[in-house]
Amino acid sequence: MRNTTVLISGASIAGPSLALCLARYGYTVTVVEKAPELRRGGQAVDFTGETHRIVLARMGILDDIRRRQTGKTDTILFDEAGRRKALISGDFTGGDIEILRGDLSGILYRRTAGGCEYLFGDTVTALTETAGGVHVEFAHAEARRFDLVIGCDGIHSRVRRLAFGPESDFVAHKGYYYAIAGATPWETPADGPRERAVAHGWNTPGRLATSGGSKAAQMYMFTSPELDYARDDIDAQRRLIADRFADMGGEVPRMLAELPHLDGFYLDSLSKVTMRDYTSGRIALLGDAAYGITLGGFGTGLAVVGAYVLAGELRTAAGDHTIAFPRYQEIMKRYTKLAGGSNPGPFLAPETALGLRFRNWFLGSRGMDLMSKYTDRAKNDIELRDYPALVTA
Repeated sequence: MRNTTVLISGASIAGPSLALCLARYGYTVTVVEKAPELRRGGQAVDFTGETHRIVLARMGILDDIRRRQTGKTDTILFDEAGRRKALISGDFTGGDIEILRGDLSGILYRRTAGGCEYLFGDTVTALTETAGGVHVEFAHAEARRFDLVIGCDGIHSRVRRLAFGPESDFVAHKGYYYAIAGATPWETPADGPRERAVAHGWNTPGRLATSGGSKAAQMYMFTSPELDYARDDIDAQRRLIADRFADMGGEVPRMLAELPHLDGFYLDSLSKVTMRDYTSGRIALLGDAAYGITLGGFGTGLAVVGAYVLAGELRTAAGDHTIAFPRYQEIMKRYTKLAGGSNPGPFLAPETALGLRFRNWFLGSRGMDLMSKYTDRAKNDIELRDYPALVTA
């Protein structure tokens, strides 16, 4: 087998998913993560349909996920006067199986920590491809050579920037920002599914604030042109949210009063990654770094299925990336096509009063059934190849 040493950048979901598959195929895997430790808490993510179940089962983590799955969350939407306007069913937002991102990350980490090397608190600073591998420089660790490098480091991928070009060439702002705060502590007791939960949300044109449920203690979404803000200045980002929602009624004033005391705060744009090529020489991108759609409801499933496909193609090609990478790209290009148009911003926070009224009507119509069928189709529109079985660790 060729190309047996692999560096994976990113230890959220895509990276450890790929590490699990590659390690079971006999590869020597190193995972580098800029955070000082495994990220805890986080929003709920979901899996839907046969494709997701098959991949999770073949990876050997389906039962673990089921034991830690959340209860689904129904979101009741109100106007500022407290009048109930609509309901977003948890059956639509929670998929077949919903789990906190931190819990899923913990499952994958435990399954890989014994057989893979993890470098926390570090990041890739330079990549130089040679005839025999990739010379990688790190912010802290000594430089090393790897046969292959895989960027699993999200929409703001450093590997993509170093190997493919600036973020502005590939990431398009979709007109909205979102923030979450008060992530549920990692990790949930492993005693089976939770009870169904209820979240409350308040809409005005172009804004949504929700409180409660399994996604996070608080979530905010607002329409805006692209903003220039420091990604590492959390206090400034909290103030941005407080300013944007300061005049909103309902329970939002109470939420804003609690906001400074909630941990797990995260602010980002709704963005879409569009790339002609997911690979370049010995370097490939996986998950949000290659085909991310922020909050589109597809990201986690695409990441896990993509990890399974990339590892399977490498194993089938005996490690020859010149064969495996093009095949991985061909399969995932088709799989991500239906998900590519997703943008939850106009649906969750319509920009006009008329748009809000139409959205509220739509939520109670048969159109929701059609939307559910479309998303289910998109999440399962792939023909999985019969890859060699993953050896259970």
